Formats: sequence, C-alpha cells, structure tokens
Amino acid sequence: MDFFDCNTFVGSPAGKTEAKSVSAEQLLAEMDRAGIQQALVWHAAQRDHDPLVGNELLAGAIKGRDRLVGCFSPLPPQTEEVGDVGEWLERAAGAGVLALRAFPKSHNYLLRWEVLGELFEALLTVRMPLLISPEREASWEQIYNVLAEFPELKLILCDVGCWGKDRYFRPLLERYPNVQVELSAYLLDGGIESLVARYGARRLLFGSNFPAAYHGGMMLALKNAEIADADKAAIAGGNLERLLGEVKL
Repeated sequence: MDFFDCNTFVGSPAGKTEAKSVSAEQLLAEMDRAGIQQALVWHAAQRDHDPLVGNELLAGAIKGRDRLVGCFSPLPPQTEEVGDVGEWLERAAGAGVLALRAFPKSHNYLLRWEVLGELFEALLTVRMPLLISPEREASWEQIYNVLAEFPELKLILCDVGCWGKDRYFRPLLERYPNVQVELSAYLLDGGIESLVARYGARRLLFGSNFPAAYHGGMMLALKNAEIADADKAAIAGGNLERLLGEVKL
C-alpha cells in the first residue's frame, strides 16, 4: 500500500498537552521510517497563533518538498483579512495548497453558511476539500447545518473517535456523497470493516494525527483489516490522491 496521510502537522503547538515541535524535514524523516509516501499538512501556527501567519509558514515549510501537500486555513470574508476569496484560493494553489483546514472555534467564528457561504460556493466551484475536527473546532450541529445548505461540499471529518461517534457521522455518510471520514482516532475492532461494508471504501481516508499521535496505529489497523486489498489501497492513499486530483485551480 502507498500511504498518503491526510492528517498531520508541523510547527510548535501551544499548550503542554500537545506534541513537540516538528519541522518539515523531521516529518519527512518520520514518514520514511514509517513507510508513508505523502502527507497533507497544516501548520500549528495556523491554529494556535494566527491563521494568516500560519498559512505563510505552512507555504514555506512545504516549498520544494513534493511529498508534502498543504492546507491553508480560512477566515470569514466579511473581515476582509483574506481579500477576494477566488484570488486567495488561487494564491493558495500556487503555494502547493490543495485543501483547507478550518479552525472556527480557535479563530472565533461559526462554521455556518452566513459566515463562510461565499467560501463554500468557491470550494464547490474548484472542488477543493475542507477538513475540520468535529467537537474540537465546530459542533456537530454546525456541520449538519452547513451540509444541509451545501450538500455537495467536499468535507473531511478528522479526529473522529470510536466511542459512539458513528451516531453523529454515519447519517452524514448516508445522506451527503462528498463527506469523508479520516480514521486516525477510529481504532475500533471491526470498525473499518463495518464502514466499508455499509458505505464503501471510497468514504474513508487514512490519517495519523502525527505528531500528536504515532503513525503506526492506524497503519497497523488498516493493514490487518478484513477487507479487500483494493479497499485497503484506496483508504491508505488512493482516495485522497483522487480527491486532490479533482481540484481545479
């Protein structure tokens, strides 16, 4: 399997409970050790310091490193901090960015159509995915409301745990065709098998949440899952490669 990690970050997180600082070079070294070919990356400063400064730091971290694909962090267009949304997305693509990672709780806005409707419409046009961690950064109710308004939105739900969280995300998988679930925290006996049987392997993405967690946990779970090899390959990296390949900028 070729692994394409959709949930990893670089930089120095704030707070004592988070992972230690990791540079892009250190990340690549750890990816080599684990056997991971590519990663979709955000920068800790995007969440913990300032999203615009963090975006620039992220762009610098991935520059010249083809194995790292970036995630920029958006802000509400109404505050005029990002300027024209379409031009901002084009600049992001020029920096090697093919996805967005939203931190609405940390950045003091709501994940709602009134706030980010202009951005969501632009994402639909360019087919760019949006990543978010439910409960950490937005309530499930906000996520449900956004998808009701933008049912074709490519939304990747990250850091979704295994203790009853299926009751939140399975209805979204059932109703909205472009919702994906990242698996780093979904360490549940038979969990991958059940989701593949019900929704298909195309709806699942491998992620590690490195350096806050280790690469190996979900790699081992996926390698030993009782599903077809083709499904394992799709989850490990094929699905994310397809999603990012569909971005039109």
